[in-house]
Amino acid sequence: MLMAKCEVCFRHCEIKEGALGFCGARTCKNGRVVSENYGRITSCALDPIEKKPLARFFPGSKILSVGSYGCNLRCPFCQNSEISWGEEVAMFQKDQNATSGRMAMVQEVTPDDLVRVALREKDEGNIGVAFTYNEPFISYEFVRDTAKLSQKYGLKNVLVTNGTVELPILRELLPYIDAMNIDLKGFTDRYYEKVLGGNRKVVMDCIEESVKSCHVELTTLIVPGENDDPEEIREMTKWICGLKDKDGKVIGETIPLHVSRFFPRFHMQEKSATAVSTVYRLAEVARESLKYVYTGNC
Repeated sequence: MLMAKCEVCFRHCEIKEGALGFCGARTCKNGRVVSENYGRITSCALDPIEKKPLARFFPGSKILSVGSYGCNLRCPFCQNSEISWGEEVAMFQKDQNATSGRMAMVQEVTPDDLVRVALREKDEGNIGVAFTYNEPFISYEFVRDTAKLSQKYGLKNVLVTNGTVELPILRELLPYIDAMNIDLKGFTDRYYEKVLGGNRKVVMDCIEESVKSCHVELTTLIVPGENDDPEEIREMTKWICGLKDKDGKVIGETIPLHVSRFFPRFHMQEKSATAVSTVYRLAEVARESLKYVYTGNC
């Protein structure tokens, strides 16, 4: 039986012909790995840019936000489980006309289709396309093809990502990306590996590479008892502070950080919402190192 290795993230899934990788969105076809969800859109909305969240990238503007399905992490508190890794995702994989709960029908679009919509929405304040809602890197081919075309029309391209991507794939996309919000979900290997099913170093490498090429903002969701230790936040923000641009200049102090409040969701219903006072206190810790710190969901 034909089999191929996926090179998108650290998992390097060995995918059998016709099967899916861990993310639920990449498959093996004729002995090579391809994006099974190429152009398959489950979500599309014209959002304020601040919702991504991006606080210091064309503030006050709007951006056409699109998502597909699948994810290469397993965050138990996922707020978009219907399109990430919940049971509903299997419906999208099997039936392009499937609907589930609040999710819209899966619609197949081409990069041309999406860019036409983005251009049509310019009169409503739209500045471009944001690839968001689920993990965009697992369908990087569609992101790349759309962003290339979008760029030709002067539109901005934004990624909202968990940062779990190998550097060759990231570098293939970066020439077409204007801004990113990257989740830095915590700063311990235990949290990344045991709770999220991820790899902290991979995310840190993604951030280090991305700040050399485009505007980057970071988001940390504060989960009670998991990543709410002030010393962890202090260590994390000191690392951010040392990040450098492509010329080797230290720019980390000016990288925006969004410190967000957790609410019980999905498979993590037993925890209480993060106390607002905790979010504010950890934001103050972050401000010891960083110039732009924002609080969210408070």
